[in-house]
Amino acid sequence: MSKGIRYTDEFKQEAVNQVVVHGYTVLDVSQWLGISNKSLYDWIKKVQ
Repeated sequence: MSKGIRYTDEFKQEAVNQVVVHGYTVLDVSQWLGISNKSLYDWIKKVQ
């Protein structure tokens, strides 16, 4: 059973920055980067 794709901490931080710092929506960033909304919301929650 596969556990999915592992992303680097730098990738996660940059994705979070696109939302928190630059003001893009979670939907936009997740689509641009090809990740799920849930993953991005989880990463943002960990930072806050």
